[in-house]
Amino acid sequence: MYQPKKYKKSDSQYLFDFIKSHPFATLVIKGERLLATHIPVLAEGNAENFKLYAHIANFNEMLPFLKNDVEVLLIFQGAHGYISSSWYQEKDISTWDYSAVHVNAKIKLQTSEELEKSLDQLVHRFEKGQEKPLYYNDLPRKMLIDHLPLITGFWCEPFKIEGVAKLHQSYKKEDITSTVEQLEKENGMSKELAKNIKEENNLK
Repeated sequence: MYQPKKYKKSDSQYLFDFIKSHPFATLVIKGERLLATHIPVLAEGNAENFKLYAHIANFNEMLPFLKNDVEVLLIFQGAHGYISSSWYQEKDISTWDYSAVHVNAKIKLQTSEELEKSLDQLVHRFEKGQEKPLYYNDLPRKMLIDHLPLITGFWCEPFKIEGVAKLHQSYKKEDITSTVEQLEKENGMSKELAKNIKEENNLK
């Protein structure tokens, strides 16, 4: 990961919270070529000691390479967006603001019991906010039994974690404020990026 000093994030709590807040990750593994897939990844533990867990479909071309002790790279990405220099008081170069965490980890395949527990926790994480949540164990048992042989669950045990947040640190306050105002006029991810820039630069 490219980490200019002013954008580097190394606080363990920040990294852990970032991973939990951005669970849809990119998983990269070395097969006959570099392979990547996009999956939800959850964390278990605390900022000082945690492991990640996920699963992939058995039809995924990654599966033959997903073995115990194999190294993978997990990429967790936050809000990002183009920043126009037309928003500044003076002419400057436009840029792109973003935040991300990279986790290098070793694979440990799950048992069928661990996989079921992981699926239960995964569904609970995202169903609990629904008006009428449908949890994993609310589904017909036969449906679950038929589904399990089609997927492979695994743990990711981190051994290197890197973070970066390029959020207009060191820019003039007037330009940061203007950037936030412009991003807040846009939709979707831009509003989240504006919030991140405000928090990073202690703007109210």
